[in-house]
Amino acid sequence: MKQKNLDQYDKLSKAFHWITAIIVVIAFVLGPEDFGRLLDDGIDPGTRNDIIWHESLGIAVFTLTFLRLVWVAVRPDAPRLQMTAWMHLLSRLMHFVLWVLLFALPLTALLALGSESTPLTLLGGFRINELPFIANSNLSGLADWGEVHKFLGDVIMWSAGIHALAAMYHHIKLKDGVLTSMLP
Repeated sequence: MKQKNLDQYDKLSKAFHWITAIIVVIAFVLGPEDFGRLLDDGIDPGTRNDIIWHESLGIAVFTLTFLRLVWVAVRPDAPRLQMTAWMHLLSRLMHFVLWVLLFALPLTALLALGSESTPLTLLGGFRINELPFIANSNLSGLADWGEVHKFLGDVIMWSAGIHALAAMYHHIKLKDGVLTSMLP
């Protein structure tokens, strides 16, 4: 029987990590800067491929993050990599922030769509024209959810960049196996 490599994450954890990272970057790039103006001009978001892909990828991120969270609860132990207490604390904090953002971004997008009575349009022609459970909720008027979503999109990209730089620092300067533990 093959023994588990104790300094590596399992293959499914690695797949969840890298697929999610790639999808988040693509969704960010495809995120329509002028979404509000398009709506004000009466343009149907369902006619724009960038919007359809952005919304579909957002649903994929939410689904993958949920499945990943389930996997974290039942997977084999994660590697216990050696690092100082303050690095370990910062690592835990960054991972917590990224987890929250991976859930918050799709939720704020749905809040934005629902509170602005904008359809959710996904690949394959799937469309939900109204989200009345959001539009009629107390949450819809608490914020400009489109602006919150845009802000959180920037925050996740900055956070992911810092996360990647930290992993490279561990690899290049500390040579401690942090980066290689998550590489395919």
